[in-house]
Amino acid sequence: MTDYINQLLAQYQPLTQYQWLDSAILVTVMLVISFVIDKIDRKILLNLLHKLLDKTSPALFTLLDKYQALAKIAAIIPLIIISLLTPIALNSYPWLASLVLTICNIAILIKVALFLSALLDVVLGTARQHGLNKKLPIKSIIQLIKVALCIITIILTISMVLNKSPLYFLSGLGAMTAVLLLVFKDTILGFVAGVQLAANQMVGRGDWIEMPKYGADGEVLEVALTTVQVQNWDKTITMIPTYALITDSFKNWRGMEQSGGRRIKRSVNIDINCIKFLDQQLLDHLMKITNIKDYLVQKQHQMDSNNKLIDGDLNITANGRKLTNVGTFRAYLEFYLQNHPMVNREMTLIVRQLPATEYGLPIELYLFCTDQSWAPYEAVQADLFDHIYAVLPEFNLRAFQNPTGHDFQQLRQPTQGMNQ
Repeated sequence: MTDYINQLLAQYQPLTQYQWLDSAILVTVMLVISFVIDKIDRKILLNLLHKLLDKTSPALFTLLDKYQALAKIAAIIPLIIISLLTPIALNSYPWLASLVLTICNIAILIKVALFLSALLDVVLGTARQHGLNKKLPIKSIIQLIKVALCIITIILTISMVLNKSPLYFLSGLGAMTAVLLLVFKDTILGFVAGVQLAANQMVGRGDWIEMPKYGADGEVLEVALTTVQVQNWDKTITMIPTYALITDSFKNWRGMEQSGGRRIKRSVNIDINCIKFLDQQLLDHLMKITNIKDYLVQKQHQMDSNNKLIDGDLNITANGRKLTNVGTFRAYLEFYLQNHPMVNREMTLIVRQLPATEYGLPIELYLFCTDQSWAPYEAVQADLFDHIYAVLPEFNLRAFQNPTGHDFQQLRQPTQGMNQ
């Protein structure tokens, strides 16, 4: 086709007795040809390709259209036509033809680089659709390729402007290695860190991480070449250097999300002064609680059998075995939690007694909630302890709290009555 156009244009030289006019006419013809080909390319070929992709691969078409990859490659064709026809159109002006060729070649090079960059964005978008970016540092790799593409484009552009071989400039890169390492330090460290993060599956897009040093506590939005973008729960964005995830410590909650449960670990402090053995009246009252009736019957039978072997006065509390209200309360909590619909019974479930402190006797609940979402998790935790605090009086127990103004006011009332 190019030979045919060259022969066709050569037949009409010279058109006039003025070289400049001939060149102007040929340049006009050249521009018209490139314009017509560009219109045909965009209106017909691109539309057909769009319809074909829209029917066969809608997701791919959406990405290609979003990053205008096809439009960028289409813009190269008229530039190629101009570069091919310029030597003929500007045959009388070699210096101008050389300048136009250089500009066209640089424009073609830049357009190709932009097209390749758009294709890389399409690859990244496809990887996100298939969830590959959660396992591999796809964005870091693509950003590194873009940096290399940019460097190559700059080197080739300079070689075209100065009319030197690209090897001439590449040979001088050895002396600039130290400078390049300094300039691209974060990029190199980020890429190496990204590979390590992916290889060890330390963090990925969608993970919930905590990194107090950088004020990060939220979901990872992106693991890029030099930074990791974290959206905190207050909707602020924290940018963390990628290599910091290798050099510093952080907490990843992915294990909790994959386990099927979110841990609840909280204590209720019991006032030690209210702990006592069960008397008959309290035992009869607790027997009415369905959840622990069988437990009480079984424990009472065991203790009666054991106490028959004891030679001593069982009216003395120190003799024999007896149930306590706090022990019975722990048994009640275990049964209550095991039958709670929001408690994961496949995971650890413990109701334990911790060492007593100046704040009373801690009874700690250690369990896992089946709903891992923040708001439902907090609601389940609150409901559990609402019930616990409300049921304490049934066991003649009370929660410990430091004296408040109301407590002191209650103490003063009898004294004021006596003074009157």
